[in-house]
Amino acid sequence: MEKKKILYIAQEITPYLPESEMSEIGRNLPQGVQEKGREIRTFMPRYGCVNERRNQLHEVIRLSGMNLVIDDTDHPLIIKVASIQAARMQVYFIDNEDYFHRKQVVANSKGEEFPDNDERALFFARGVLETVIKLRWAPDIIHCHGWLTGLVPLFIKKYYYNNPLFAQSKVVYSVYNDDFKKTLNSDLKDKVLFEGMVPEDVPLLEKPDFVNYSKQAIDYSDAVIQGTKSINAEVQKYAQANGKPFLEFQPKETYIDAYDNFYQKVW
Repeated sequence: MEKKKILYIAQEITPYLPESEMSEIGRNLPQGVQEKGREIRTFMPRYGCVNERRNQLHEVIRLSGMNLVIDDTDHPLIIKVASIQAARMQVYFIDNEDYFHRKQVVANSKGEEFPDNDERALFFARGVLETVIKLRWAPDIIHCHGWLTGLVPLFIKKYYYNNPLFAQSKVVYSVYNDDFKKTLNSDLKDKVLFEGMVPEDVPLLEKPDFVNYSKQAIDYSDAVIQGTKSINAEVQKYAQANGKPFLEFQPKETYIDAYDNFYQKVW
């Protein structure tokens, strides 16, 4: 029987970023699922705080060299890779000087969220999916962790739906306690409309605050996981009530088995 393929798209992964509930899941879940016989690929942004020399990142020339157009501007897509030897797994990094070379993740040293976080999320989502296409790798499950991955479900269902690599892919979206406080740029609703997409596809982006943005990600996902014990109450209620498979928060001791069993109900 062919191995099931799972694509992990993560906002944070340790040891590249400090330990948090999200970064630990981003690190340990792919390893645990791989050890159960699944084939995995893992992606995260190459933030400026990721030490390339210490973590032995190197550019994958055959995957780099593409430009992504965001709001009518070309942005080079650079792909780097590193290995977590103990886990026998690779992590691919989406890199771009305009969006990811600053030293912080989503907010500056004063805690002020970056004004271009909407475009950073857009570039990251497109960058991962375009790279997977170059890899010619068809995932059965696409598991998104953190709000920075929240545009992936939309693009899979409304832009890449006719790409044979994603035709059978199911999207699982994990919601964490990572609310952004500042509403994203109101013109995000226009920036995401690639060929074949229409404004009616993104009504919730009329006001792209954390709740509406999360609801849209849930609407375009096939299943939802509560990634942390506490999440936004309105988003939690929405996820539980929409009729899609929903997995409640799982503690550290059980989440790998629970997630793997959940995938089997989804694909």
